[in-house]
Amino acid sequence: MKLLCVLLFALACLGSSYGDGFKCTLKPADIPSRWIDMVDPCIKILESQVKTEVEAAITYLAMGAHFARDTVNRPGFSKFFIESASEEREHAIKIIEYLLMRGQLTSDVSKLLKFPLKPMREEWNSGVEALTDALNLEAQVTRSIRDIIKTCETPPNSDYNDYHLVDYLTGDFLEEQYKGERDLAGKISTLGKMMISHGPLGEFLFDKKLLNGEV
Repeated sequence: MKLLCVLLFALACLGSSYGDGFKCTLKPADIPSRWIDMVDPCIKILESQVKTEVEAAITYLAMGAHFARDTVNRPGFSKFFIESASEEREHAIKIIEYLLMRGQLTSDVSKLLKFPLKPMREEWNSGVEALTDALNLEAQVTRSIRDIIKTCETPPNSDYNDYHLVDYLTGDFLEEQYKGERDLAGKISTLGKMMISHGPLGEFLFDKKLLNGEV
């Protein structure tokens, strides 16, 4: 038993002395690259969309935090915008997963996010103002996705059409974007009418409906 302890102690000393010499290192796998067929312009614009989605999420987080302040106290608005932030974060993850599926992102994923990342703003004067900014933000994201579709359908200096990505973005992303924009437009309309009818009390009542998922 004493001999075993001595051997273990000796090995520990050798390990600390030689450092990385005892670490197990694996060479990169030799994987054929013919299956990777995304063209460079399409890769670059899709990678930049990750930053767009994350910045949208940060803006929604700023909105959620603003309406959660004790001086504002609109829990319904706060809940709605925090949930919107989660959706934008999920979009960024879906794009990263797609790039990985297509054999891209072989290096550090964090390089996709070019700092500093900033929200659109940090304070809003009313719920209508915040919802209007949210609708404009979603319209901006939609235009960004449409630019990706155009680029990947007819990339510059290439006759390659990335049918799969175009179909994926058109079917999954664009439909969700248009539904979200319509929802925000409806909320702005409803809130505006309630404020015309009830004044500042209209926003308070609308906030309660948001909190209960009634609008």
